[in-house]
Amino acid sequence: MTERRPRLLYLAFYFPPSRASGVYRPRATANRLAELGWDVTVFAAPLPFLYDTIGSVDDGLLATIDPRVTIVRPDLNRFLWQTNVRDYSRFRATFPHLAQSMYTWGQDHVFPERYASWARDAVRKALRIHVRRRFDVVLATGNPFASFGAAWAFHKLTRTPYVVDYRDSWTLDQFTETPRYGDGHPAWRWERRVLRSAANSLYVNDAQREWHAGRYPEAAGRMMTVLNGWDADTLPAAAEPPPAARTAPGGHAPRFTFVGTVTGEQPIEALAEGFARAREHADMGRAVLDLYGYFGFFKDSDNALRRRFGGEPGGDALAPGVRHRGPVSKTALAGVYRDSDVLVFLNGGGRYVTSGKIFEYMAAGRPIVSVHTPGSAAEELLRGYPLWFNPGGLDPAAVAASMVEAAKAAAGLDERQVADARAYADRFERTVALEPLVRRLGELAR
Repeated sequence: MTERRPRLLYLAFYFPPSRASGVYRPRATANRLAELGWDVTVFAAPLPFLYDTIGSVDDGLLATIDPRVTIVRPDLNRFLWQTNVRDYSRFRATFPHLAQSMYTWGQDHVFPERYASWARDAVRKALRIHVRRRFDVVLATGNPFASFGAAWAFHKLTRTPYVVDYRDSWTLDQFTETPRYGDGHPAWRWERRVLRSAANSLYVNDAQREWHAGRYPEAAGRMMTVLNGWDADTLPAAAEPPPAARTAPGGHAPRFTFVGTVTGEQPIEALAEGFARAREHADMGRAVLDLYGYFGFFKDSDNALRRRFGGEPGGDALAPGVRHRGPVSKTALAGVYRDSDVLVFLNGGGRYVTSGKIFEYMAAGRPIVSVHTPGSAAEELLRGYPLWFNPGGLDPAAVAASMVEAAKAAAGLDERQVADARAYADRFERTVALEPLVRRLGELAR
């Protein structure tokens, strides 16, 4: 008789083909569990929402999902995103004020998030599947945090244990480091309810975990830090040393690279001015800074960010030497890293924000220049990385000096230095980082 595989219900709204920054942790977790013999069912965002409403997709990511993973897409009421009356339901078109009042009441008294309808349908669908073949454990990742509410409701109805994974914080503004909501907001009540019943809650760094432990001491003993990591399946050759022709003194224009989504929280001006000053140094006059990724998370959200770089809407060229190269699929990143001399770590936020991108940067085995406020959670990781160049803050002159030093290091980079950098990064490879979570889920599924 074949042994029954443990079954996981994974509530991960942002899952391929979504290109949201938080999609890579669920992608890797689902794949890893399937590889280890789990029966994994992922509940994810409906495709019309990803393609038509927010226009935020990376089709190449779908091909990286293990074919043994089942994907279900519960419905979402796109009430808040509907701006064209042709998209309104008959009820909303006939009674617009009543429809708005009912929607607002639901936000205030049922669940305080615009994804609540997805959570309700997720619970309905999960119950139907559970009746036929029961789930052993539920893993919910946020944001959105309606997934946490769905895990809690499913647990109350079926007694199935659940784990919540805080890719981001629900009630803490990680950039201002202050509570996101005022006293009495329903999010506080829901978070306490979720954490009280959760088998465990996961956080991406110790500072985030400690903040929640202080706020909810009754759940502190079940809180775990599970770091992000880099994915070996998408970075198979990124750490190769650059060809000798690229490192010949005076014969190559240093190429700085940023990979990721540019957002309004990042210190763009410090980067732009620092790079401009760096280009004034000898052997740096032809240096280029290539930006790979999107400007903003949603379609038509990039014009203001382009202006902060000194560029105009619609063009690829920004400030002198700065180019927006556009998005690149996760599956093509190895080539981008391989062809880069120096990686620029532009990051917003402080001690509560690590950024998953820093793990990829270290795995690439290139010099890294930090452009972020002192005290970022990523600094704890970068201190052991042998090719880190830290200006110690956002002073443009210090940023420029770090860029010049990093370019010099890149020009002399050899195989031993790359190997040392990669050896340090190996401790953050995704399967290593996920091991505490995998072990705990196995305990809960017994």
